[in-house]
Amino acid sequence: MVFTNENGALVAKRQGETLRIEGWGEDSLRVRSTMYPEFTGNNWALEKKSARTEVIISQREDGPFATIVNGRVKATVNFAGVISFYKDDSMILREYYRCYGGTESKESRCLKYINRDYKPHVGGDYRITVKFESNDGEKIFGMGQYQHPYNNLKGCILDLEQRNSQVSVPFEVSSLGYGFLWNNPAVGRASFGMNYTEWVAEATKEMDYWLTVSDTPKGILENYTSVSGRTPEMPEDLMGLWQCKLRYRTQKEVLEVAHKCKDEGIPIDCIVIDFFHWTVQGDWKFDETYWPDPKAMVDELHSMGIKVVVSVWPSVDKRSEHFYDMLEKGLLVKNERGGLQNYDYQGDCTILDATNPETREYVWNVCKKNYYDLGIDMFWLDNSEPDLVKYDFDQLRYYLGPGLEVSNIYPQYYSRLFYENMKKETDKPVVNLLRSAWAGSQKYGNVVWSGDVPSTFEALKDQIAAGLNMGLCGISWWTTDVGGFMTDDVNDPDFKQLLVRWFEFAVFSPVLRMHGDRGPYDIAPLDNRDFGGGYLHTGQPNELWSYGEEVYDILKKQLQLRLELKPYIKSMFDESSKNGSPLLRTLFYEFPEDEKCWETFDEYMFGDSYLVAPVTDLNCFERNVYLPKGRWKDIRDEKVYEGGQIIISKAPLESIPVFCKI
Repeated sequence: MVFTNENGALVAKRQGETLRIEGWGEDSLRVRSTMYPEFTGNNWALEKKSARTEVIISQREDGPFATIVNGRVKATVNFAGVISFYKDDSMILREYYRCYGGTESKESRCLKYINRDYKPHVGGDYRITVKFESNDGEKIFGMGQYQHPYNNLKGCILDLEQRNSQVSVPFEVSSLGYGFLWNNPAVGRASFGMNYTEWVAEATKEMDYWLTVSDTPKGILENYTSVSGRTPEMPEDLMGLWQCKLRYRTQKEVLEVAHKCKDEGIPIDCIVIDFFHWTVQGDWKFDETYWPDPKAMVDELHSMGIKVVVSVWPSVDKRSEHFYDMLEKGLLVKNERGGLQNYDYQGDCTILDATNPETREYVWNVCKKNYYDLGIDMFWLDNSEPDLVKYDFDQLRYYLGPGLEVSNIYPQYYSRLFYENMKKETDKPVVNLLRSAWAGSQKYGNVVWSGDVPSTFEALKDQIAAGLNMGLCGISWWTTDVGGFMTDDVNDPDFKQLLVRWFEFAVFSPVLRMHGDRGPYDIAPLDNRDFGGGYLHTGQPNELWSYGEEVYDILKKQLQLRLELKPYIKSMFDESSKNGSPLLRTLFYEFPEDEKCWETFDEYMFGDSYLVAPVTDLNCFERNVYLPKGRWKDIRDEKVYEGGQIIISKAPLESIPVFCKI
């Protein structure tokens, strides 16, 4: 290994590989490696941050050795290129190497496992596998949103792929006091095994990761969001109820719901106009048959203090007036094999290429004319993974490169299509709703929801894990479909109970949003065409009053509780913009010294003051609640408890246990 100091960066070369380690933010290091002559220059999720580093190159008996220090973090590289990381001189992470002549480790040198394995694709780039030693007893969190109940990801295998309801944000928080970003948008896999940790990029030009250290998870998030970006300002008038369903088919339906909300005294911050209000996908405009005067509709809703959100999909139907123009201009995602189609819901469609700046300009100009100039306030960027006929990522080619190499960053670019152009039009905060995200998406005004999840108690448990881990990787603006998305029968008493429990959880979530596709599907279409706003089905009503008087009374009281919390909720959004803290927090985020808080995940902190214990089982009317050390007041009866113990708390249908720290 040949080491050099290049303006404070440690550069090492061996057997055709160039390794570069440099300070990147406070107590943080960025590590890159390539088999090409030069690095790509892509920063991906990172913003450039200065750092003061010290590089020491020395000679030991077994060969050259180098060290780079940035504040409290240190990395050493031995003569075989194996990297070890230290926090205040205590090792926290080390590359896995089982090959003769490599490390101080005496284990299994004949296995010929190397720390960074470049496997070339014939005629193309590399599949990279990077291995690290596994630390016994370590707990790992973050990584985005996966539909499973696990908060601690140790022992989990995670596909680094964007799918409907699966959001890959490859940043982890370790109980050992470090954060690790896999700064690579390639499709791949992360395996947090007991024997070793492994990161795989299926196709890439270089390895790229970033590591930071701190004494607390809050410090780790502060360091991470300082280099990947923080959430902008969240308007206070979006901290109440967002009203939505699949789907309002006409402007008449939208206005009827809005007026009934007003008559019933149900304040809503915005109303969402879902898919197929358009003619065909890719026209990005209202079907005039059912939306004859959308400008008048928007004006009327604004007069009631209600903002308007419109669904936009990235799919372009061959029947669209823009399809062949966009095809000729190279603005659509290309398939490596076969025909043009890569999405087939309600039409033969191709996905727009949001990674292409010309595409972003083209689509914005259409949406500005047909939506934004009418007064539409926000966009619901659905299918933003993007959704595909089949998730065969090796089939796709983007402006940025092959699908295997860049697919995971697509939702970030899709959100930028709207965020960056809306910022040019207004000095007000920009907020949009998306179904996917990647590292750094938080700075583009994204409210990410958890996707089309089932209406089951099992799914509710999964969403709590998803929301907590999303917050730990910087995505603090997060929400769910209250009651889940897929419902067979809204009249089922078990579903009504689920809806109530989900709403009670959502009151103590960053964004409270009613949505769902509600069966049974016995509502006739509006016309017999095979396109336009009238032919597609709609679900049953999904307003607060839609589920009977008992449910309505509970939801109204829960909404009032949410509205009373708005000053506190605003303070949490402000804190997120300031230091990256999520609104939905694991117990250990606030109580890192309490070992039990690192093991308790069926309850959470809503900011720094409220401990929330959701009910996630049918016919459950009491539950155990762990209270960390301190004094806690039940917000329902104001009874005070000493912390450091498990209590049995009542959970009648009309409320879940919530405790305020005093």
